[in-house]
Amino acid sequence: MKRFILPVAALAALAIGWSQLNQNLTDDKPNDFTNWSEYLGGPDRNHYSALTQINPDNVKNLQVAWRYSTPDSGQIQTSPIIIDGVLYGVMPNVQAFALDAASGKEIWRYGGLKKAGANTSRGVTYWAPKSGETAKDVPRILHAIGPLLYALDAKTGQPIPSFGQDGHIDLHDGLGEQAKDKFIVSNTPGTLFEDLIIMPVRLSEEADAAPGYVRAFNVRTGKLVWTFHTIPHPGEYGYETWPKEAYRNFDVGGANNWSGMAVDRIRGIIYVPTGSPSYDFYGGNRKGQNLFANCLLALDVRTGKRLWHYQAVHHDLWDRDFPAPPNLITVTQNGPDGRPRKIDAVAQVTKTGYVFVFDRVTGKPLFPIREVPIPKSDMPGESTWPTQPVPQKPAPFVRQGMTEADINPNSVDRDSLLTLFRNVGKRPYEPITDKGWALMIPGTDGGAEWGGAAADPDGILYVNANDIPWLYKLIDTPKQDELAHLSPGQRVYAQNCISCHGPERKGNPRSGYPSLVNIGQRRDRPYVMQTVSNGRGMMPGFTALSAEEKNALVAFLFDDEKQEAPGSSVASKAKRPYLPYKITGYNRFQDSQGYPAIKPPWGTLSAINLNTGEYVWKIPLGEEKAFKAKGIANTGTENYGGPVVTASGLIFIGGSRDEKFRAFDKKTGKLLWETDLPAAGFATPATYQIGSKQYVVIACGGGKIGVKKGNQYVAFALP
Repeated sequence: MKRFILPVAALAALAIGWSQLNQNLTDDKPNDFTNWSEYLGGPDRNHYSALTQINPDNVKNLQVAWRYSTPDSGQIQTSPIIIDGVLYGVMPNVQAFALDAASGKEIWRYGGLKKAGANTSRGVTYWAPKSGETAKDVPRILHAIGPLLYALDAKTGQPIPSFGQDGHIDLHDGLGEQAKDKFIVSNTPGTLFEDLIIMPVRLSEEADAAPGYVRAFNVRTGKLVWTFHTIPHPGEYGYETWPKEAYRNFDVGGANNWSGMAVDRIRGIIYVPTGSPSYDFYGGNRKGQNLFANCLLALDVRTGKRLWHYQAVHHDLWDRDFPAPPNLITVTQNGPDGRPRKIDAVAQVTKTGYVFVFDRVTGKPLFPIREVPIPKSDMPGESTWPTQPVPQKPAPFVRQGMTEADINPNSVDRDSLLTLFRNVGKRPYEPITDKGWALMIPGTDGGAEWGGAAADPDGILYVNANDIPWLYKLIDTPKQDELAHLSPGQRVYAQNCISCHGPERKGNPRSGYPSLVNIGQRRDRPYVMQTVSNGRGMMPGFTALSAEEKNALVAFLFDDEKQEAPGSSVASKAKRPYLPYKITGYNRFQDSQGYPAIKPPWGTLSAINLNTGEYVWKIPLGEEKAFKAKGIANTGTENYGGPVVTASGLIFIGGSRDEKFRAFDKKTGKLLWETDLPAAGFATPATYQIGSKQYVVIACGGGKIGVKKGNQYVAFALP
């Protein structure tokens, strides 16, 4: 069974009238529709605004209202928040800042290059005492830098000393001995409930991952309040779905929430989508169903106790973690008496392109879900779970398979792509083995990705998606004696870096893995050392490496490693997790020019009616410029970040690699307006109003999938 319910939650919900259920779900400070006061617009994570000044008739008149340039450039995944005329955002180097939201003039910034953890950041969280409180606590910005969570004075940007130690806490707190010295960052804003903040964490995806327990902290003091074990301990529900010692093994981790959460503040329920267990692609050391990895969890937000859960992937071997927060929506369906009834629901988009829709209180699926048999893995020690759940409605919003007819007809390498395709395993949930390539469609970046979906109050979901295949293969993990002929730095590189950057260090910039050839001509040694230690962007930090190993690796990358005899001992004395297999890398199935091997569209935007499970419309999102110049239109592109939907009938979205910002008619999907951005807007926009003027703002950082870096936030408004 995948779904379990505590009757007390359902009974409590019956006492709540429908009028109350439809009220705004925020805390004491109202979410005035002129503000954009929380990540993705509100606690329901619906990316929705009630503003109507900018509408389908006048959107074509939008102009740049202001620009704000950060001192550095690179990925900006931030969806800023705007409260009472102040915009709070994050720079590429993870410095937090506050701006006058009407002019773009900087008010303060905090972080500094020495403090910046170099991970990406999707934003910050704002908390204020309840109106009328005389407590000394001041409004604050909760901002994560690497493994540390800071509480900053919202007016000054300075740390609040009463929070944790000197204004910060360590997000290793509550994860136990298995997390000691392991890579942990938080790049998605926490979720508020009263005086609690529940924090997402991103972990390593290798065998050395920390356990991804869900934890709530007191927003005033920073003290840990509760912990939910996503890898259950003895006596806890789900413990039997893992090996007996899994909860304390150093080679089992993950099952973390990294993508954010949604909260129903009236019912006191937080909805937590969890990630894959680590290692992502081989699970011989974690046989079983692996609860609560790959689950949508409904927890009592005051206590952390489980109310219900649904597992969307059993014993995940394909990195199919939930990529975004769920949407809290209200849908209309016929009841047992045949009459229409309102149902408060929670909808979860997935990397696989499915939408799972549940009753928010009971966890009952609102559309049928079927357990489908999948192929069995023949990898030694592996035990594939025999079935996987597939929703019967809505239909998936991306392709679920590929045939020879789907090979990109415009590729210069079509014949060689076809030859390769004929030799790959291509069944749904194809086991990844060491025998040959396994096709994964959609790929590891979705389907849906971290930008998430927008939703209207009437139950229409708007989701952008990637629609391209990836290829995977397992290889034997090299052992120390097999690498004895290499220099110390080469050994460290072979064990930790080669799967992404390749044996020749050339990487694959189009796929997001930069070349490390001649890195010393572009970066200095301290920068590279900091990146190896702390990570940067989506690269994790290698916290398990000893100082000697890091120095040897950097020397190898700078081509000035001392000529030590093969087999020289440079190794950490710490216990190092080991698994017999690892993947060769994260490989998009693409041609020699970097274009997908499958025919377009490669990126889409869909409107799905969750009252009926039927599609309203679906369109390509973005244009590949080289193809458009040849007269090949509507290709769509890979895209990152999400849409915003407004009451006036608009959808605003950047996301595409063609560096455009667009507005669509939400009823038809018709393009109404587009403009060039200074760099790709790989972030979810925000909209707000100051005085009588409505603004739409988007972060333009680029720096991903082969597009140039940027450093601007750009706001648009009507003349």
